[in-house]
Amino acid sequence: MTIGELSRATGVSTRSLRYYEQQGILTSERRANGYRDYGPEAPEVVLRIRALLAIGLPTDKIRDILPCEGAAGRQPEVCPTLLAKIREIRDSVSEQAAELSRTSDALTRYLSDNFA
Repeated sequence: MTIGELSRATGVSTRSLRYYEQQGILTSERRANGYRDYGPEAPEVVLRIRALLAIGLPTDKIRDILPCEGAAGRQPEVCPTLLAKIREIRDSVSEQAAELSRTSDALTRYLSDNFA
């Protein structure tokens, strides 16, 4: 499949697909005419990449853990690296949410104390 076909199949821009290749998280072969040729698994790989990006994983981590994601039609393997990174991101988000909550409470108190 060409890059345009993969883009249409996944809804991901050709620019993003090229970036994924540059980052080593998506592979293609080159045809004789120089065009990229993606295998039949490429749409699934792209969708897994998008899902991992959506939860906040950077591409360098995705490159390391993508093999843990499992192959088509089978349950993903439990990968300690993947689980650890997801937990790290979750904990960071929880800390940020707590900080935002404290800031919101402080602003509410300030408004109440000074402008009520």
